[in-house]
Amino acid sequence: MAMNNKKHIGNHGEDLVADRLKREGFSIEARNYAKQYGEIDIIASKPDLIAFVEVKNRFNPLFDMTELIPRSKQRKLIAVAKAFLAHYHTAQVTCRFDVALVTQSKEITYIENAFTQE
Repeated sequence: MAMNNKKHIGNHGEDLVADRLKREGFSIEARNYAKQYGEIDIIASKPDLIAFVEVKNRFNPLFDMTELIPRSKQRKLIAVAKAFLAHYHTAQVTCRFDVALVTQSKEITYIENAFTQE
């Protein structure tokens, strides 16, 4: 798959997830928030909650859920989230790490608290 096509598919999946989050009352704080050590696809918030969302486009329905976000990637996402919080948020808020799976037919499976900082 060509890189431009892969990026387009990724952006489309992120758009679908961002639209869903907005319908659920979230504000989108950032998209593709990046530091040198990683990137978070969507950062969404409600008054007392921030969701750091990793979006995965899945065309094969037979994937292993345990392999979604390897621990090494989780550590990078956590580090980027901490950088975001240090820069933009001084108040105490609940944070969670979610994963959104987008299928070719545009169905979204949304997993809240897909992993934790521990």
